[in-house]
Amino acid sequence: LSSRLEYGRPVTREALSIVEQGEDALRVLGFRQFRVRHHGDIVRIEIASEEMPRALSGEMAAEFSRIFKALGFKFVTLDLEGFRSGSMNALLPVSSLSPEP
Repeated sequence: LSSRLEYGRPVTREALSIVEQGEDALRVLGFRQFRVRHHGDIVRIEIASEEMPRALSGEMAAEFSRIFKALGFKFVTLDLEGFRSGSMNALLPVSSLSPEP
């Protein structure tokens, strides 16, 4: 679960528990492929592209907001690029992704 936290954020039991609770909630809602990305006050929810239409419905958006604000997030976002492994690496400077010569 630590890969769900933004780089530089301390890995704490509390932060991991929040991510786990968020992912459990998405599972209960019937989503199959997703990630909850913790960016401090902001949560970024990634949902598989084939499940995106359901996630974008007004009713589901309200449910996401209710669930994730109850977990302590101030802002709830749905990543329009959908689920993708390694998406947190986009936050790293390009130089840190290249091997040293």
